[in-house]
Amino acid sequence: MMLQNFKNYIQNHSDITDEQFSEISHYLKSKSIKKGEFVLRQGEICGYSFFVSKGLLRSYTIDEQGKEHIIQFAPEDWIIVDRSSYFFNEPSELFIDAVEDTELVMLNEDFITHACNISTVYRAFNHKALHSHIRHLQKRVNLLLGATAEQRYLDFIKLYPELTLRLPQWMIASYLGLTPESLSRVRKELARRNFKPH
Repeated sequence: MMLQNFKNYIQNHSDITDEQFSEISHYLKSKSIKKGEFVLRQGEICGYSFFVSKGLLRSYTIDEQGKEHIIQFAPEDWIIVDRSSYFFNEPSELFIDAVEDTELVMLNEDFITHACNISTVYRAFNHKALHSHIRHLQKRVNLLLGATAEQRYLDFIKLYPELTLRLPQWMIASYLGLTPESLSRVRKELARRNFKPH
């Protein structure tokens, strides 16, 4: 089922046929992990991109005081990776673990290379996905530096509309660079104005 979900994802974004996918699927690994288990720890080399078939992953750093700073969430049909470690073969600065029991597909460089060689459509999609990721990170930096707490929270809801009920408040606050108390105040103010996140 995990590979089928990933196959659907690939075929939605390319012209790769069933036969072609079968030819390159041996480069893929599927894995089930429990809530709290890691797929990447700080200091390890990230050898895979992780496609979430079911469940929820997150990437984060831990500072010298032991505080977590969440970088990204990856729900169903999202891909998460430490790009610096993956592309430059450097020890990762990130942890990636499961927020929920998760079923994932692991993509290595061989799969991506062969998929790009088979399909120019997939190559273009992969190229655009990389630039979309860079654009998202730029926007995220701008929000963290200059936006109000409310603006950051509204952007989070827009990006991850289904996660407000799946995540504990402290994780959302960590992602937003806020204290849980500040996030609670934002939510109360939005509720007072009858804001509905869905």
